[in-house]
Amino acid sequence: MIDLDEITNEEIEKAIDSWIHSEKDRIILKKRLIDGYTFQKISDYLYDEHKIVLSVRQIKNIVPKIEQKLFKHLK
Repeated sequence: MIDLDEITNEEIEKAIDSWIHSEKDRIILKKRLIDGYTFQKISDYLYDEHKIVLSVRQIKNIVPKIEQKLFKHLK
């Protein structure tokens, strides 16, 4: 597994921008991995800033899938 403490935020952001093609998924992953947002805070942020409605449950289902895609490329 990837140790995120050994990777800079800039490296994480660059990898997310390079390998995650959905804008919504990029926002979610950056808020989770770089900013440390909770799933609830991500849901609130998506609605407040982007008018995207996703439940906490939906975000909990999305995050592992996009993390797996990202971590495959960070190895």
